[in-house]
Amino acid sequence: MTASAPSGSGDVALPEPGAFDGHTHMDIMGLPVDGVLADARAVGITRVLNAGCDIPSSRWSAARAAEHDGAYAAVAIHPNETGSVDDRRAEVLAELAELAAQPGVVAIGETGLDYYRDWAAPQVQRWWFRAHIDLARQAGKALMIHDRDAHSDVLDILDETGPWPPDSVVFHCFSGDAAMARRCAEAGYIMSFAGNVTFKNASDLREAALVAPAELIIAETDAPYLTPAPHRGKPNSPAMTAHTVRFLSELKGLGLADFCAQLQSTGKRVFRW
Repeated sequence: MTASAPSGSGDVALPEPGAFDGHTHMDIMGLPVDGVLADARAVGITRVLNAGCDIPSSRWSAARAAEHDGAYAAVAIHPNETGSVDDRRAEVLAELAELAAQPGVVAIGETGLDYYRDWAAPQVQRWWFRAHIDLARQAGKALMIHDRDAHSDVLDILDETGPWPPDSVVFHCFSGDAAMARRCAEAGYIMSFAGNVTFKNASDLREAALVAPAELIIAETDAPYLTPAPHRGKPNSPAMTAHTVRFLSELKGLGLADFCAQLQSTGKRVFRW
């Protein structure tokens, strides 16, 4: 039996205390940050976490977090970008450590493994993933994981480098099935669901969301990608988190206000904002 999508998204404006976008890329959107944040606040998205993928985007994210209320940052080298910096390991890690110490930087990410693309050798990706794990521990920040077609290796490395304190590991754009969600729940890992959970062909993701305890769930956009229904095919933005939040609350049979309060509580635990 597969989990079907709730029918209709309804009004996207969220009740107080609202929610937040746990992972986005405003630097790729190319729009004025003030406007993006204002649009998000208008529908109850009170905080936006911009994730770095390389040194320039990590610098950009940290700078915007320092300049704008409601903007936060994660800094890292995306697994697909690790090959381009592998000959400068010490230099790059030193700059990431400096960025991680700046105000508003609340996570190390996005880091992890991506076996879908072959832009970086798996052994290089694994070295950098472990290096980011060390950095997250040294900085005392949450670890934000990119995991694409690499579930087993990601979980094995987390096991090898554990134990992990509560609320310190986030699976960005969770892509596993119900079995993986159960394993993550047992370990206390946070599962962040993006707009693709609303897609008609995403029954495995919906089953995972049903299994995941509400206190281990957050929502994100990964904007400008993965725009949720009913706007699929259009550019995504942090304001669209409202659709995914409402969808998840309906899927799990939770009142929207209570679910938003739980999301905010989880965000404070994980990101300490």
